Amino acid sequence: MFRLTSSVLIIFSLFLSSTISATTSISQTSIRDAFQEAEKYVWQPNSLHYQTLYQQLHYYPLQPYLDQQRLMHGMNMSYTGEISQFLETYRGSPLDWPLRKKWLNYLVKQDNALLFQDFFKPTSDVELTCQYYRYQLQSGVAESKILPEVTKLWVVGKSQPKVCDPLFTLWQKAGYRTDERIWQRIALAADGGKHTLIPYLTQLLPKKDQYLGSLWHKVRRDPAYISNMKRFPQKSVKEASIAAYGLKRLIWRDSEKALKTYSKAIEVLPFSEAQQQQIVLKFAIALASKNHKSSATWLAKVDEKLQSTNIVQWRMADLLRAQDWPAIKADLRALPETLHQKNQWRYWYGRSLLETGETALGHEVLSELANKRHYYGFLAASAIKQSVNLQNYPLAITNAEKVDLLKNPAAKRAFEFFHIGRFHQARLEWNYWLSQLSDREKLAASRIAYEAQWFDRAIFTLSKVGYLNDVDLRFPLAFADEITHSSGIYKINPAWAFAIARRESSFMADANSPAGAKGLMQVMPATAKHLQKRKVTNKRLLNAKDNIKLGTKYLKRLLDRHDGNQVLATAAYNAGPYRVRSWLKGLEPMPADIWIETIPYKETREYVKSVMAYQEIYQIKVGQDVSLFDQIFTMSIAQ
Repeated sequence: MFRLTSSVLIIFSLFLSSTISATTSISQTSIRDAFQEAEKYVWQPNSLHYQTLYQQLHYYPLQPYLDQQRLMHGMNMSYTGEISQFLETYRGSPLDWPLRKKWLNYLVKQDNALLFQDFFKPTSDVELTCQYYRYQLQSGVAESKILPEVTKLWVVGKSQPKVCDPLFTLWQKAGYRTDERIWQRIALAADGGKHTLIPYLTQLLPKKDQYLGSLWHKVRRDPAYISNMKRFPQKSVKEASIAAYGLKRLIWRDSEKALKTYSKAIEVLPFSEAQQQQIVLKFAIALASKNHKSSATWLAKVDEKLQSTNIVQWRMADLLRAQDWPAIKADLRALPETLHQKNQWRYWYGRSLLETGETALGHEVLSELANKRHYYGFLAASAIKQSVNLQNYPLAITNAEKVDLLKNPAAKRAFEFFHIGRFHQARLEWNYWLSQLSDREKLAASRIAYEAQWFDRAIFTLSKVGYLNDVDLRFPLAFADEITHSSGIYKINPAWAFAIARRESSFMADANSPAGAKGLMQVMPATAKHLQKRKVTNKRLLNAKDNIKLGTKYLKRLLDRHDGNQVLATAAYNAGPYRVRSWLKGLEPMPADIWIETIPYKETREYVKSVMAYQEIYQIKVGQDVSLFDQIFTMSIAQ
């Protein structure tokens, strides 16, 4: 799992030696075993077995986690001094909050207001925050100092813990719960919050306004409810706010009904200029993404102040589908300089110049772009038959810098957790360590992580600092044996598999997406089950070797389904084969670079661009001579 390269063995031997007591000859493997054995007995801290193990762990980086667990398990008031010292020693580190939270909750049960206030630190935990404010008021802190802070806890789009109720009652009696704040909370509950809170909040409004809360709730559940203007009897500003919210949702569900409703609503409701602009913007994007016949009209209505890459994207998509090169050239020339200089629009401007006969200027524009390590740089290089430039400038980090950094206790804890496969805890310690470092030290840390084969930390850290030109660190041949082997079995290009894994997880073996995709290649459990004809456990999905097998097998299946077209297979890996099939339905043949630019989903559009660019880099790294982008530039996409 954790394979040190020869170049870093000396560095890590210095690091690891500091984790072993000078009075024992126990090996590093044994001390790690001793730590994991001690964890099982931390609930029996006075037992001889635990004490023997604990004594072996002096100077071992993870020993404080045993102390933390012991304090959390046997919590009582006699531990006050020890807990205070521990929290002071590890203030702000991952060792701090789990113990502090449990201790604060314990102090609440003991109703020890003074100690609670001493140990409390600002937190996103609403329950503890409310308790802190209650104790503050009990101890004599002025209401004028506390109650304005309570407003922030009340004006949210969800219910709050019951411990906050007495605080809210006091806050209400002091006159802080105004109709406007109730209205704000209803809007938050409707727009992304818990809409089930709205009926309760509606009852808090004056009787004459309660219909507004009911209207919000109905529109939240079904935006088509706004289509009947009789449901907006007062034609008021608040009614206009509800209608604007509904229109911006309805345009995605039922474009024709939204267009018809807006034409009526604009005549009778007092939309503000800002609301109208936001409605127009949302309509323009939604209609363009659906390739609606009126999308160009709506795109043209978008206020100049709201012009963005997203709006230009969809305006260009319409023109690119028609391959109207003179119009593309004219539109791009008219862009503000900040947008015109973006790689995306420089490429299409250069292409429009070539297509309209301005060959010399087109070559000039594309030649400059072709020097960039970027999707559009690679396309530009293929367009003018120029070699790709990886712009690789490796970091120069000295051994002395590495040794000095690895003296940090948080660094030691991070790498120890990584070594024993506890990646989440390792990342927590890594992030805490990084928060203490300068940019130069962060770059050195990324080099150390790369040499320890902790690839995702190297990649994310370089990105965080903004140093993007060490190609080896940013695009490592991670899990090379597994990826090369599985790619060979399923007869796919290993550079493609590397690119997919790099884009999906940055080689984080335990990656989990909000949608449920897992592991290096972000395989969905349902996809794994379909591929294997049986349920695949999470343990297997998070095992790098198994995940790579499943990911490469799925890539092969998608490649076959799309007749060997890797662009379509890549899009399908992200959006699903059925969506890609719907995008291709009735499609007349068009150049691949144009098809990619007109993919309806922004996420998939950017995903395909990234994977194609990453594959070009990996093809160079594995010694493949053929340029992927030469193929893309001459490729045609059709149904």
